[in-house]
Amino acid sequence: MNIQVLPDHKLSSVAPLKPCNVEKKEVELILVMDQNGVQYTSSTIMPTPSMHSTPCTAEELEERETWGKKIDFLLSVIGFAVDLANVWRFPYLCYKNGGGAFLIPYILFLVIAGMPLFYMELALGQYNREGAATVWKICPVFKGVGYTVIIIALYVGFYYNVIIAWSLYYLFSSMTSELPWLHCGNAWNSPNCTDPKLLNGSFLGNGTSYAKYKMTPAAEFYERGVLHLHESRGIQDLGMPRWELVLCLVAVVFLLYFSLWKGVKSSGKVVYITATMPYVVLFVLLIRGITLPGAMDGIRAYLHIDFKQLNDPKVWIDAATQIFYSLGAGFGVLIAFASYNKFDNNCYRDAILTSTVNCVTSFFSGFAIFSVLGYMAYKHGVRIEDVATEGAGLVFIIYPEAISTLPGSTFWAIVFFIMLLTLGIDSSMGGMEAVITGLSDDFKILKRNRKLFTFATAFGTFLVALFCITNGGIYVLTLLDNYAAGTSILFGVLIEAIGVSWFYGVDRFSEDIERMMGFKPGLYWRLCWKFVSPTFLLVVVIASIVTSTGLSYDDYVFPSWSNVIGWGVALSSMMFVPIYAIYKFLSMPGTFKQRIAYCITPEHEHHLVAEGATIRQFTLKHWLAI
Repeated sequence: MNIQVLPDHKLSSVAPLKPCNVEKKEVELILVMDQNGVQYTSSTIMPTPSMHSTPCTAEELEERETWGKKIDFLLSVIGFAVDLANVWRFPYLCYKNGGGAFLIPYILFLVIAGMPLFYMELALGQYNREGAATVWKICPVFKGVGYTVIIIALYVGFYYNVIIAWSLYYLFSSMTSELPWLHCGNAWNSPNCTDPKLLNGSFLGNGTSYAKYKMTPAAEFYERGVLHLHESRGIQDLGMPRWELVLCLVAVVFLLYFSLWKGVKSSGKVVYITATMPYVVLFVLLIRGITLPGAMDGIRAYLHIDFKQLNDPKVWIDAATQIFYSLGAGFGVLIAFASYNKFDNNCYRDAILTSTVNCVTSFFSGFAIFSVLGYMAYKHGVRIEDVATEGAGLVFIIYPEAISTLPGSTFWAIVFFIMLLTLGIDSSMGGMEAVITGLSDDFKILKRNRKLFTFATAFGTFLVALFCITNGGIYVLTLLDNYAAGTSILFGVLIEAIGVSWFYGVDRFSEDIERMMGFKPGLYWRLCWKFVSPTFLLVVVIASIVTSTGLSYDDYVFPSWSNVIGWGVALSSMMFVPIYAIYKFLSMPGTFKQRIAYCITPEHEHHLVAEGATIRQFTLKHWLAI
């Protein structure tokens, strides 16, 4: 055990522990115990002797696990942020929205909104050493937004694990001498199945792009062999879960459970594989891709610069939403991960590094994707735009089909689906860790029974995910994907940004960061937190509501009642913000003004409200401070 004594400037005004009756804070003792390579910190403020002060009891010292090594934390954050969307969404968005020109709004939004929000969440979690809900001891009325992001993270786990299960199913299916989606004539193929060799530009005609043509062996393997979509008439006709996908889902849930059951002690080691493997595979796929005929045409199409596209507001909305979802701010994950950091860790450097790595990965993955799309276009005599697509169609139809035509196709397929598996699993781990940390910090009985709670969370997501692996499960998944973490997560982060920057105060938040790292955030960051990021989020929230249309999947249009259910799912998480605020206000003692004061002042200052002292939030200086 080693004892660190921090000087006075590193002391926390919001002690990350229960407040003790202390008159003057001089030093903070951080006890660091090393158990099996994992450090646990226990910190408390050591007061000067005073006739009014009472010593902290043992119960008031809260022991919190910390990351064994700094690299565990960095890989966990990168593994969470770098997910399937980096591969299946960004390259297509970049290509569709003006190629290289798209990088202008993308990088702009990264710098003025993405990085500041990323930095804010890491600092918030690290300073307060709490999960997404209890971190709001800094402004109790906003605790509801903590529950909102925890619920959203849980919802995402319901369907995200299904996509990982598909990847696992494809991985097992790839372990044959001939890939099952190479030819027609399988049990799942329709009579209309067409050999890809017969397909070219003249066969397809001008009306149908190759990416939308659903009669190829690869498309039929996905929609008929994996999803059994042809056996469902719509979202009202789900059928029973497919047993092969159930087994894959069980494997995914068990993998998640054993990665998380011991907290950062176990998950911090799993990411050594899951966060690094995608980079190795992307590099290998890129080297293979650029050697294929037509690859350079694909890369040129990816990088072409069309500045006229920037006149279209939709391009800017796409850039804003992509940077937001790509970095993963607002799911409570960054707060949870940072809460296990050492108090004086440089989270500023971490925020810059990890958010940059994430965006560079998105751009880099485009080369691996478009070199293969160029090859596909060359092979079938069509334009790049006819094979370019995004989402599941790219990674489960177009890319596997291209791989199946290469020498050693089994090897390339196995490598590709291992990449999808590792891209998905650490992002899913991050979401589940946000739920577990967020709730166990709030309810101590859950923290004492972490393994049981982790199992209950994993099993709960498994049960709901069963609806997504039925014959019509893709419709349930599409509904959840659109509504569970759409407008609601943007709303959650908007409220979070307002709570930290305006109600708690940018100046006070900056002082907290100075106590941790010894330097204050620059004026740029403070202006972004107070004005730019909330404005950016407000615009994106409005844009997401205005541009929302009825749900559809290919040619299938969802019935209107399913859209109502979707908005019900979205509101079920957002309603925690006003409901908790009303509950908090009504549960506080005193006059109307005192209740407001209790709601918006940090918990450690509640004695000032009781004493009738002036509350800083009731002064103009607080609201003008930067």
